[in-house]
Amino acid sequence: LFRRLKGFRRIFSRFDKLDVVFRFFINFSLIADRLISVNRP
Repeated sequence: LFRRLKGFRRIFSRFDKLDVVFRFFINFSLIADRLISVNRP
């Protein structure tokens, strides 16, 4: 899971200073990762 999240550079380098924005982007990337993994054969 962490290896896949590191693919999102924004999470890896922690550009966001607010915790709320950082948490939102983590949730967004988890949803995007799940959608991509569902569509793979």
